[in-house]
Amino acid sequence: MVVIRLSRGGSKARPFFNIVVADKRVRRDGRFIERVGFYNPLARGGEERLRIAQDRLTYWKGVGAQASPTVERLLKEGAAAAA
Repeated sequence: MVVIRLSRGGSKARPFFNIVVADKRVRRDGRFIERVGFYNPLARGGEERLRIAQDRLTYWKGVGAQASPTVERLLKEGAAAAA
């Protein structure tokens, strides 16, 4: 199964997450199919907190990829912020 989930990056105490499309069997920070966005939980000032390529997200959901609960929550927050 293909999932849309977070992949951790950044340094210790300064997390940064890529939103990736990956096979469910691959480890969290391992190989992925496509990067569709990022999430920066510690964004300050003019830094961007969340960016998602909606067209690619729609494509992957259309072919059966399932988003993790955390990614679903971020999508709802992003939609609320955009509105």
